[in-house]
Amino acid sequence: MPDVNDGNDDQREHVPSRQRRRFEGISSRAYEHPADRSALVALRKLSGFDTVFKALSGLLPERSLRLLFLSDSVRVSDDQFAHLNDMLRDACYILDLEKVPPMYVTQDPQPNAMCIGLDEPIIVVTTGLVELLDEEEMQAVIGHEVGHALSGHSVYRTILLFLTSLALRVAWIPLGNFAIMAIVTALREWFRKSELSADRAGLLVGQDLKASMRGLMKIAGGNHLHEMNVDAFLKQAEEYEAGGDLRDSVLKILNVMPRTHPFTTVRAAELKKWAATRDYQRIMDGHYPRRSEDKDTSVTDSFRQSASHYADNVRSSKDPLMKLVTDIAGGAGDLGGKLRGKFGGGSGGANTGNHGTPEDCA
Repeated sequence: MPDVNDGNDDQREHVPSRQRRRFEGISSRAYEHPADRSALVALRKLSGFDTVFKALSGLLPERSLRLLFLSDSVRVSDDQFAHLNDMLRDACYILDLEKVPPMYVTQDPQPNAMCIGLDEPIIVVTTGLVELLDEEEMQAVIGHEVGHALSGHSVYRTILLFLTSLALRVAWIPLGNFAIMAIVTALREWFRKSELSADRAGLLVGQDLKASMRGLMKIAGGNHLHEMNVDAFLKQAEEYEAGGDLRDSVLKILNVMPRTHPFTTVRAAELKKWAATRDYQRIMDGHYPRRSEDKDTSVTDSFRQSASHYADNVRSSKDPLMKLVTDIAGGAGDLGGKLRGKFGGGSGGANTGNHGTPEDCA
């Protein structure tokens, strides 16, 4: 398999100089998270879905978005942000994305990046992100956005942005807002999983796990790497997953529902876990699904893989709610006692027959 520095690479002086693998004809199925992949494969298998979807989306202000970025942001090119342009072409080369999407830098101190667009993807990065990350870290982020483009995520991301804006406009209409927010909630759940897929694409482009970890730490804690530690950062993810009782499990769900991205520590832990798998190593060795095979993908197999992934996660999870689910599935007895113990924090109250006062149960 050729490395990234083979061929016409005379314009890549601003990208990392070390040799990296190129994945010719790679399918997004190679890096898609199981939860993300099953949803996308099912949609792609529906005959005419994309055509109908785009027709129904005809009212979306995509042209307005393009004009907005063209008029009020800086388009990346050989003449403007040339080092970002080199990184963009480099990422498209590694993931074999034939058409390089336009990329814009927009003035915003909040570190962020997105890939949007219905007909063609557009990548947007903020000045806050450009100023925060070094070249290796930025390469992973741009690879992340190119991964979104290769997976076709930009269409659904654009729908999500539009519906979120629409929900705010019709918030005074109870039933209308409820219907829109139901769709938004479902899209956000999918998009959080798609972020895990794109993180993997970023790693395939940068091929430096430490740089990916640094980038995520900086997004969480700013440009103070000398004050941060990767191992300690990952321990936060373990503590987040395992800590507390069932009340904390419910609060985690409520906290994540409004978000489009998973929590940063969770993303870092998920990416490190995937980088240690045989699946990742096989991709790096050149064994991965090709786009030419996408039409033969089995929906059933995809859902089976997704179900297996969720089952493994539930079994291995340290979250109190997931442990309870496992106990119930395994035929554990005294469900009421488990619930009282988990929520109440006491170990003996369930067996003493003493119902106590409301204060005792708090």
